[in-house]
Amino acid sequence: MKSAAFQYSRPETVAEAVALLTAAEGSAMPISGGQSLLILMALRMTMIDRLVDISRLPELRELRDDRSDVFIGASTTHAMIEDGKIPDPSTGLMSRVASRIAYRAIRNLGTIGGSMALADPSADWPACLIALDAEVSIAGPDGQRWEKAEDFVSGAYETILLPGEIVLGFRIARRQSMRWGTAKVSRKSGAFADSMAVFVEAAGDGLPRAALTGTTSHARILPRVGKYAQNRSILDPGDLRAAILDDLAEIVPDADAYQLRCHVATVSRAITDARAS
Repeated sequence: MKSAAFQYSRPETVAEAVALLTAAEGSAMPISGGQSLLILMALRMTMIDRLVDISRLPELRELRDDRSDVFIGASTTHAMIEDGKIPDPSTGLMSRVASRIAYRAIRNLGTIGGSMALADPSADWPACLIALDAEVSIAGPDGQRWEKAEDFVSGAYETILLPGEIVLGFRIARRQSMRWGTAKVSRKSGAFADSMAVFVEAAGDGLPRAALTGTTSHARILPRVGKYAQNRSILDPGDLRAAILDDLAEIVPDADAYQLRCHVATVSRAITDARAS
């Protein structure tokens, strides 16, 4: 199929992009990499009147290292992160996550901001950024605001973005002695995850953070898993499984046996991966 007819705009500034999106009153969409949106348009699952191309806006390509934290612009591609072309506050976690997204051709164009804004329930970046306790910079008609990544995605393909708003980028704190692990289950190479877990812990940084994606809703923190892992150098497999299942009962209450098996496996492997580093 082919998409329905639409208008195309390429603004030169974020302010101009926000104005175009605001004026469209919900009938326009921003596009950067286009690796998801163009497919949805071609299948006519998404119908819009105007595409606002934000791929070349310099504000969305900014990379800034302030020692205590790193800012990564929304138009940063998966491939740039995979290849280590950004300041890395995650000691390699983000590169690992990026390298497992789809295929290289998609990683060359797909962006971290686009992945978060689409909020696919099986996307990799929401779980990673939530585990890293990242903050999201958002530009809109009323100026700029910051939100926690954990609060940004509110459901399947749903975010807290208001009409006219776009994601500018992400701020991620550097942490001392950070350990991390990640595990992913997909039905075939390059496919969206049936389950993906990211586990992050750092000295003196409170509870470890375990995030899970591949649910029917959106990436979520597993609070019981984090609490169980805190201050335990050796984890009992049975107790860990019980903590995971307690979190899953709240996050994915309708999960079938296959989904539960996948989620328990990815979370357990992510923690094992972190503790082995």
